[in-house]
Amino acid sequence: MNYQHTIHFTLEEANDKLDNIKADIEEMMNLKRKLDQKGFDVYSHSYLGGSGPNGQGAFPEEMEGLINILRRLNDDGVIVKGIDRGLVDFPHLRNNGEEVYLCWKYGEGDINWWHTIPDGFSGRRNISEL
Repeated sequence: MNYQHTIHFTLEEANDKLDNIKADIEEMMNLKRKLDQKGFDVYSHSYLGGSGPNGQGAFPEEMEGLINILRRLNDDGVIVKGIDRGLVDFPHLRNNGEEVYLCWKYGEGDINWWHTIPDGFSGRRNISEL
C-alpha cells in the first residue's frame, strides 16, 4: 500500500509520545499567543500592518522557538494540526491497513479519538471504534 506517512504509531506508542511532548505543545501554544500579542502573523511570517519581520530582518525569538518545536514534532512523526488549540495527530494503521490519525487536543487526557485522513477533526470518532 501507498501511505502518506512513513512513521506510524500504535495507540500505546502515541500515548507514550504524547506524555513526552505535552510540555512542547503547551510551549508552542504560549509562543503563538505571545506572537499574536505582538501582532506577528506566524502563517505569513510578518507583522500585521508592518513591513518585514522587524526592523532588523530577523524573526522574533518566539518565532524561532516555535519553529524549533514544530520541527522536532514533525521529525518525530507528530503532525501539528492546530497551533492555537494544541491539536496534534499521530499517523496510525488500522487492522485493515487503512491509514488514519489518532487525534489529541490540548486539555484532553490520553488519546481517545481518531479520524480518517479526509474527514479531519470534524470526523473524530471514539477510540473504541478504531
